[in-house]
Amino acid sequence: MLDKNGIAKRIAKEVKDGYYVNLGIGIPTLVANFVRDDINVEFQSENGVLGMGPFPFEGEEDADIINAGKQTITTLNGASFFDSATSFGMIRGQHVDLTILGAMEVSEGGDIANWKIPGKMVKGMGGAMDLVASAENIIVAMMHTNRAGESKLLKKCSLPLTGVGCVTKIVTNLAVIEVTLKGFKLLERAPGVTVDEIKEATEGILIVEGEVPEMSL
Repeated sequence: MLDKNGIAKRIAKEVKDGYYVNLGIGIPTLVANFVRDDINVEFQSENGVLGMGPFPFEGEEDADIINAGKQTITTLNGASFFDSATSFGMIRGQHVDLTILGAMEVSEGGDIANWKIPGKMVKGMGGAMDLVASAENIIVAMMHTNRAGESKLLKKCSLPLTGVGCVTKIVTNLAVIEVTLKGFKLLERAPGVTVDEIKEATEGILIVEGEVPEMSL
C-alpha cells in the first residue's frame, strides 16, 4: 500500500520529456519532487507561475513565491510569473499536456467531484472546472477509500461534479486504474496489495484482465 508520497512518485512516471503539467492542490503538488532529473518539464500553477520546482527545504521558503494552494514553492531557472487571466488562457487554450488533480470521488464513467461537500464552507471552485473542461489527459491522485473505509471510486458520484467523463487515469494508495468506456480497468497493484483487496475497495465496475502486475516505483 502506498502513502501520499508513493502515489506522487508513481504519477511522476507518467510525466514525459517536454510536458507542460498543471498540478492541483494536495497530493498532486508532491509530484514535482519525484520527476526524473534527465527530462525537461514545465510545471504550471493557475495563480500565474510557469516553471515550478520541488518544495523548498525548511528555512529556505520565500513567502512571496506560492502555488495555487498557497504553499511556498521553488522555481527553476527561466521560470515566469504572470496574471491569472494569462494563466487561464494557457489552460483554456489547451497548452497544458497533463493535468494532475486530487478528488473526493470519481465515477466509473470518468466524472470527477473534487471541489465541494454540501453543507461545508468552501472558498470557491478555483481553477478545477477550467482544467477538467480543457485538458485531454487528466490523472487523479487520491486515496481509494474515505476515512470510513467507503469507496471513492463509484458507480456514480454523489457530490457536486467538477467535470463529466474527463478522467483518464487514477492512481490511489492501492492501484493504478484506467478509466474506459466499460468502467475502471485495473492496470497495476500497489506493493503488498491483492486484486481482491482492490475489488473490495471499489464500488464501480472493475475490469481485471489476466495477471495484474505490482507497480514499480
